[in-house]
Amino acid sequence: MKIINRIQYIIAVVMLLVLAGCDDSFLEAENRYGLNTDTYYKTPDDMDAAVSGIYNALYVNGVHSDEHLAANLLSDLMLGGGGPDDKSAKNVDSFQDPNEDTYKDLWVETYKGIFRANNIIEGMEVADFAPYFDTDQEALDYKNKTLGEVYFMRGFLLFRAAKFFGGMPLIMSSTTPRDLPRATIPETYGQIASDLQRAIDLMPTVSATAIPVEEYGHANRWVAQAYLARVYLFFTGYMTNIEKTATTEITLPEGAGTITQADVIAALNDCIANSGYALESDFRNLWPYSYVNERAGEVVLPWADTEGLAWAGQDGPNGTFGTGNSEVMFSLRYAYGNWDWDKGQSYNNRICLFFGIRDNSMVPFGQGWGWGTIHPLLLSQWDNTDQRKLGSILQLGEADQGTDGYQADKGDHETGMFNKKYTTLQHDGAEGVKGLFFYLYNMVHGDPLQLWAAQDFFYMRFADVLLMQSELTGDNTSMNLVRVRAGLPTIAYSLDAIKEERMHEFAFEGLRWFDLVRWGDVENDANNFYSDQVDVRNSGVAGKYSVTYRPETKGLVPVPESEIRLSNGIYQQNPGW
Repeated sequence: MKIINRIQYIIAVVMLLVLAGCDDSFLEAENRYGLNTDTYYKTPDDMDAAVSGIYNALYVNGVHSDEHLAANLLSDLMLGGGGPDDKSAKNVDSFQDPNEDTYKDLWVETYKGIFRANNIIEGMEVADFAPYFDTDQEALDYKNKTLGEVYFMRGFLLFRAAKFFGGMPLIMSSTTPRDLPRATIPETYGQIASDLQRAIDLMPTVSATAIPVEEYGHANRWVAQAYLARVYLFFTGYMTNIEKTATTEITLPEGAGTITQADVIAALNDCIANSGYALESDFRNLWPYSYVNERAGEVVLPWADTEGLAWAGQDGPNGTFGTGNSEVMFSLRYAYGNWDWDKGQSYNNRICLFFGIRDNSMVPFGQGWGWGTIHPLLLSQWDNTDQRKLGSILQLGEADQGTDGYQADKGDHETGMFNKKYTTLQHDGAEGVKGLFFYLYNMVHGDPLQLWAAQDFFYMRFADVLLMQSELTGDNTSMNLVRVRAGLPTIAYSLDAIKEERMHEFAFEGLRWFDLVRWGDVENDANNFYSDQVDVRNSGVAGKYSVTYRPETKGLVPVPESEIRLSNGIYQQNPGW
């Protein structure tokens, strides 16, 4: 299935290079495939390949444009790390940006994906799929399902960008002028919510347990419901706590009404009751380190063996590897990477490389660039009985963690801890010491150190659906399902309890930064670790570390300066940058 998905993406890129022009020189190139918006989008095969092209926009070249990398460095749980030359990681971590296009690829890929979605939506208006199906109802079902997926992806891509940049230009058709100014934040989120609601209305009600193998990794009705809740919580929180304009609903465009808290709760309740998604029995089975003993054929991690861990895999209930993953609802799927100029490395999960242990190659935890060392106060305040503590934080120099061979003083901001969820895993197998996924997927390519991390990045887990439902309703039932899974007792509901649960459940998954922003806690030193000074080692030299958050930035990153120049002054830079 991984191979099938990757082939689909590659085919889509080839086709859509013809369709989605990026600059004038490209538009003047010869069309050798005979494909354009008049001849394409006619058959289900056309549509399926084009939809894969939208998913292709999830992959970005610029590493700081990777949502999960940037959001982790911006959060208070990770330090910049790296070596003396890794200045960009330290800049992001300390809310500085001396470079003008740090996040450019995030902006560019957003509008590539939106452009492709717009063309599909418009193609759907005139396409006749009846000749390709046995009945008119089957043709209509295909059209609605595909159109729903496209609306979701358009809303998803816009949300991914808006969380970082704020208001975005709303280019929602192929004929919309490209010189639009940026919309307001309420207008932007109104469009996002509109697309997600359309997706929910169009996509079928199919249990996750019945989703075909070839559709794992694609969006569905339940994913759209979960994202509607995430969008609602972020927007209303941002407007209330950052913009200081209390808001409890999202106004949809063109007088289409509003999305209220009651609407979102109803969507989450439907998802919980009918989606077929469920918590994995053990939190640690979500992560591939729980597979290393099985892969190695020996006890590499004693605690993993003692606890009887078994990796759930990342291919759904009937996955190729592991026991079947019932919790992950939507993910960025990774597989083969290469050195090609066009996104080659970005098809590989570089967060494992960049957040891997610097200049230390051990089995099972391999080396990386040493970014994103862990803030010591996270460890010290975390309950030792919580399985997620050592299931998330990798302590160095510990035999039972497989890190007793760790050699210190190799990088900056060393705290003796890295994240365990997304890091390089390796074995001393038949091909020598190579990555876990090198063996799982029989990878044949260049330098394995930089190209062997095919671990999917989880955008949405069912645990988030449960915690969002508790946050919106004030009921402790769903929250306690997550706590009990971690080996903790049930407790009463409070917002503070939700905050702590989310910090521990989703540590290093790219959500902490956006939670701090929407709650306004990014501006309150009592509710974050930024200003707390801690001891670190900087390439062997003892030092102190703390971060000063700049509230004038309003929780946003800078718009790429090259995009501002191209707009001839139509775009304005975000405050504080």
